[in-house]
Amino acid sequence: MFGRNRFLSEIASQVRQTGPSGLSAEQARARLAEDGFNELPSPERRGLARIVRDVLSEPMFALLLAAGGVYFVLGDLAESITLLLFANVSVLIAVVQESRSERVLDALRELASPQALVIRDGQRLKIAGREVARGDLLLLAEGERVPADVVLVEGEGVEVDESLLTGESVPVRKRVVNEQDQREAPPGGDDLPFLYSGSLLVRGSGRAVARATGEQTQIGRIGRSLGSIVAEPPRLHAQTRRLVKIFGSAGIALSLLVVVLYATLRGSVMDGLLAGIAVGMSLLPEEFPLILTVFMVMGAWRISQARVLTRRAAAIESLGAATVLCTDKTGTLTHNRMTIVALRARADGADAGSIAELPEQWVAGQEGGAVPRGASRVIEGGLLASSRDALDPMDRAFHDLAATSLEESSAWLAAHALEREFGLTPELPAVTTICRNRKTGRLLAATKGAPEAVGTLCRLDDAQRRALAAEVDRMAAEGMRVLAVATADLENGATPQSPRDIGFRFLGLVGFTDPLRSGVSDAVADCRRAGIRVVMITGDYPVTARAIAREAGIDADVVVAGNELEALTDDELSLRAAACSVFARIQPTQKLRIVEALKAGGAVAARRARRHCDGRSRHRRRA
Repeated sequence: MFGRNRFLSEIASQVRQTGPSGLSAEQARARLAEDGFNELPSPERRGLARIVRDVLSEPMFALLLAAGGVYFVLGDLAESITLLLFANVSVLIAVVQESRSERVLDALRELASPQALVIRDGQRLKIAGREVARGDLLLLAEGERVPADVVLVEGEGVEVDESLLTGESVPVRKRVVNEQDQREAPPGGDDLPFLYSGSLLVRGSGRAVARATGEQTQIGRIGRSLGSIVAEPPRLHAQTRRLVKIFGSAGIALSLLVVVLYATLRGSVMDGLLAGIAVGMSLLPEEFPLILTVFMVMGAWRISQARVLTRRAAAIESLGAATVLCTDKTGTLTHNRMTIVALRARADGADAGSIAELPEQWVAGQEGGAVPRGASRVIEGGLLASSRDALDPMDRAFHDLAATSLEESSAWLAAHALEREFGLTPELPAVTTICRNRKTGRLLAATKGAPEAVGTLCRLDDAQRRALAAEVDRMAAEGMRVLAVATADLENGATPQSPRDIGFRFLGLVGFTDPLRSGVSDAVADCRRAGIRVVMITGDYPVTARAIAREAGIDADVVVAGNELEALTDDELSLRAAACSVFARIQPTQKLRIVEALKAGGAVAARRARRHCDGRSRHRRRA
């Protein structure tokens, strides 16, 4: 089956070694000892002593404490106690704030750790995701996250949400590995046998063999590349350190000069030492670190009220110095939830190729008034062709629209018992269901999928196909993802063996978008007024990226795609990044290169990114 090329031979070897009984317990332990646990590298957890040390290493705190110590040595107890009191209060607030952040981050890491169902020694075992070993035989089910990079060896109708890696909110189809596979492909493509750690199964189930775990996974490689970044000191940190050096050098120089002058002109070295110390202390800017420290600590406390975690107070300095904000699209600017925003329904009495546009404002949620019959037929057909326990974003969108637009939609759906389902295939990218009316016994078929596939099932002629393609192009130009819907009454009462055996009747087109979050446009405008340029970096298609960027108020006149970026040198990319605010079809590994290009052009870049936790967006963000 697997041919002779090296890549397939490796997969075949892994499958043979694993076998239908999976790895043995001894094999799993040996591979975990060799490869390490299946977990991403994370920053070393900071204990209380480490946090206190990090806080005290800040030049502002150090200068404040040093000033208090000098005043104490000189006998000025009031000044010394005042400075040390403020310093210790500031240190205490910073330590408490950062300790809270560490505890919450630890809790989030535990919550985000997935479980895995594996076969070992012929037995099904539920284990922690970190214990998955290379070569493990995994059982994947709808609604679960993939715990490692795997190759699908058995399954049908599998669809996976890879937005964590690609930024695309539309799931991609997967198939079983075959002899045409020459090498592992990057995330984001349809009809590939590779599933990646962190992605979510939204449809189907199957068996897969783990090919890579931990740092060797796609998401682990991203973590490694981020770990190679050399942290730059915040500008305010560097400026404060420079200020301390300047005043310290000046104070020492003047103090020595005073000592020399006293000893030379007055002959009193002791009086010269006291006078030199007094001059040095008068030049010590103890108020600067006090004020800056309080500002940074209070800043960390204030943004914690907005559910933003600050591991270090110094991050507030960097945030304030930012001139460019790099943001993802899916789940950050948008909800990462597909919504139906347009319907094109076939008019009553018209031929199958005639498509009439429904009022967009009704589709967008207009309340009141009867739903046009053409629209209700499209919604009912799409609902019938959707999973009852919807995880797929498109299926959820049909359920949501039916619940708000059609009366008793739940009862209508419950009245139709599912007899058979035909999943997506590379040859026919459409989902077809056969349902039986519980009261009448009548069979009803419904299909939804790629417009050209549904057009084939409806047996449209060339003129009708051209009309359909033109309408799809118009909707796609508005940044929509488009599906077609069709139904058929099965008069003979027999369940067909293939969707191609059914004579479907075309009903209409459905346009989906991942809507913009409320307040995003205002936030972008606030950034612009603050002198911060917002740059959107997404794995989604350029047309969709441009539409969302314009809606958010981001300059979208120029869009750079990932394949174009790959051909640019670092200098060329730096020039393009200075003029471009939208990057589309970007691979995760290319994002760091864009940030580096912005920094090379003199920008201070901050990145706002979404994070996932068991399929839900985390409610806290990290600065």
